[in-house]
Amino acid sequence: MSRSIARMLTLWLAVLPALASPPAEPAGAAARGHEEAPAEAAASSALRLTLAEAIARAREQSPRIAQLRALETAAGAGLDGARAQRQPSVDLTAGYTRYSNVPEFTQPPPSGQTIFPNIPNNWRSRLGVTAPIYTGRRIENGIESAAHEREGAARDVETGLDDLVLETTSAYWSLVTAGESARVLKEALTAFDAHLADARNRERFGMAARNEVLAVEVERDRADLFRLEADNAVEVAHANLIRLLGLAPGFRVEAAEPLVAPDVLPEDLEKLVQSALAARPERGALGARLAAAEARTAAQRAFRSPQVNASAAYDYANPNSRILPPEAEWNATWNVGVGLSFNVFDGGRTSAAVAQSAAQADAIRRQIDDLDRRIRFDVTARALDVRTALGAVDVASRSFVSATENRRVSSDRYKAGTGLSSELLDAEAGALRAGLDRTAMLARLRVALASLDRAAGR
Repeated sequence: MSRSIARMLTLWLAVLPALASPPAEPAGAAARGHEEAPAEAAASSALRLTLAEAIARAREQSPRIAQLRALETAAGAGLDGARAQRQPSVDLTAGYTRYSNVPEFTQPPPSGQTIFPNIPNNWRSRLGVTAPIYTGRRIENGIESAAHEREGAARDVETGLDDLVLETTSAYWSLVTAGESARVLKEALTAFDAHLADARNRERFGMAARNEVLAVEVERDRADLFRLEADNAVEVAHANLIRLLGLAPGFRVEAAEPLVAPDVLPEDLEKLVQSALAARPERGALGARLAAAEARTAAQRAFRSPQVNASAAYDYANPNSRILPPEAEWNATWNVGVGLSFNVFDGGRTSAAVAQSAAQADAIRRQIDDLDRRIRFDVTARALDVRTALGAVDVASRSFVSATENRRVSSDRYKAGTGLSSELLDAEAGALRAGLDRTAMLARLRVALASLDRAAGR
């Protein structure tokens, strides 16, 4: 019996850190500076939170979410830049040039008029305006692509928030589970201590052999060792939650919600899958990026169409090169025009750009197909996990009631002198095992429900 308890506790203590450990962040995720709340740190070192409050705080403090929001802002700036291409561009230039002296060109007598004077100082200024008239929808497709990229970035933020909710939920219940398991072990130690005191008294009066006392001492010491390991698991789970909430190391987080089985209503699996396909933000992000890639492909094709631009300019120069003969004085001239350009041959650059964009769009389509299959599997697996966890909680709860009653009866018989110490020891070990098992199953159900919500996009 003691060996089975040892194996079970060892397995539980190995699984708990895995539940508390955060998932790996994507490569290249930039870390933001740690934000602390000095006013809170000065006011108190304990923070009692419900799960909803912990999730809300994690959303505010997450560097990963801040990074994704910054990328969304960058995508919004890209959309503004794409829209700006529809606006006229205005250029203002000015300059001065000093030329070396040259011989003046004059007409021979009798007129003697200077045709090309020596003007070493040249001043010029120009105000020019260029506006697109027809681009083969190149600009419109560029705007559409940028808009879809911004939508994809917004969906990335939603994906990050959903992942953060699941991670925070798992960390929260890991802390509750570790604390509850430590409490169960402390209660078991109290029972072992009482049993050990009775066994020693019986040994003193010759009513029990030495091996009975040693057996109780061994089980008591073993439970004490597991209690120490459970306390360490509490600290690990607490440190993980502190990291997610962005709190200072001196804070202590207290979970305000008890570890009880929630009410779970049956759900249709196929409806869950369809809901997930429609609601999962990562699928929405891929859909937006597919639309962006298709718009980029259309924008690249537009370079094969004629490009028509309108232009206007105002020149104010000294001397003005459009006025003959040149004069060393300021003169103004202007011009307006329409330009047509057509890409006759570019060595295949446009075709290559179109092929590249089309291939990228096709790759995203394949990625969406793969994600749809993964979503269906994920929802199915998580729904089965919930079903299994519900059954496990039911069995563990009944086992806990049975083991608790068995320990009470064995204790009464032992105290009355009609029961053996070994029977009581087995009953106490069974109650400990049942208590830890029930705690682990309740935590498993909580995490399974959170995982199902994440998989279904809720």
